Amino acid sequence: MNSAMSADLRLDLKKPAIDLGIITRDAGPMLAFYKDFLGLPLESIIPMPSGGTMHRLKVGDTVLKIVQLDRPPAADAVPGGIPAATGMRYFTFHIGNLQETVSACEKAEYSIVVPVKTIRPGVSIAIVKDPDGNWLELLQND
Repeated sequence: MNSAMSADLRLDLKKPAIDLGIITRDAGPMLAFYKDFLGLPLESIIPMPSGGTMHRLKVGDTVLKIVQLDRPPAADAVPGGIPAATGMRYFTFHIGNLQETVSACEKAEYSIVVPVKTIRPGVSIAIVKDPDGNWLELLQND
């Protein structure tokens, strides 16, 4: 598409967040992690028009959609997080209890990809893998 043609286009955003969809082969462990372990509230469960079920979890104004299709996709995402491939490789939760959350993840035997570390003054992160191997960055502004 010609970038000059779209220069005047601006999205008329109606929500101060984006929604994220994760397609999974097994919603059970994913819901156990995001809903039960991390405590994200379930907004709704809705059928997918093409077959399957969407579980909508609230993250502030964002909705994290965990989708299990009736007919599983032909391929899985490339594992390995940030350095493994292009495309959506991780997403970030801004939290106020980083060390407590990482310690709980370790105790529950969720994989910690990046332990707690300071990335710049006043900002610390850690990265944990969800049951499907998606990378979740946990970020705390001190």
